[in-house]
Amino acid sequence: MDLFILKAKDSKELDRISNELSENKFKVIQEESHFKLMKRKRYGNYYVHILFLIIGLFFAFPALIVNVVYFAYSYLWASPHVLITTETKTESGEDLGFNTMDEVLEKANKLF
Repeated sequence: MDLFILKAKDSKELDRISNELSENKFKVIQEESHFKLMKRKRYGNYYVHILFLIIGLFFAFPALIVNVVYFAYSYLWASPHVLITTETKTESGEDLGFNTMDEVLEKANKLF
């Protein structure tokens, strides 16, 4: 699971950023007044799924298991998460490392 952190100055900017991410198929999974946590579900590359299905159905059954493992990895661990926050420090007082919108969208649109 990749967690990206985006900084918002106030609640209006927080809403603007979340709307922009919503247009790119991100869904809000948790929301409070000072942050929103969003996730884009990835299912894997369709061509890879088709290849493993063909191999599994006609040649070797274990390829179907590899296909299921690839899907589970893509869905559970490769899906990018974005935290949009107005906070600048962690609970322990350390500065947060912020990402850019370009980094988030690049990861979200990756094929693998």
